[in-house]
Amino acid sequence: MPELIDRIESALEKIRPYLEADGGDVKVVKIDKNKNVVLELLGNCGSCPMSTMTLKAGVEEAIKREVPEIKGVHAVNITSPDDPNAKLPHS
Repeated sequence: MPELIDRIESALEKIRPYLEADGGDVKVVKIDKNKNVVLELLGNCGSCPMSTMTLKAGVEEAIKREVPEIKGVHAVNITSPDDPNAKLPHS
């Protein structure tokens, strides 16, 4: 699966500047047997209440556009918007 990971990384490179602008990033943890990508949200992305929306509307769409065989994208450390420990953006 190295070729698949390279294609996923290429897709992430296109959106990474937007994540980094808000102090965040993502790291590919694994691709499971069902072709789901598991990511770790890094920096501000790991504690942002908007991380669910960023993951689905931004990261997942970018990956699926470049690597259509990917079925889904999930994060190991996603923060729920109603999490009392979540940091507000830019806080």
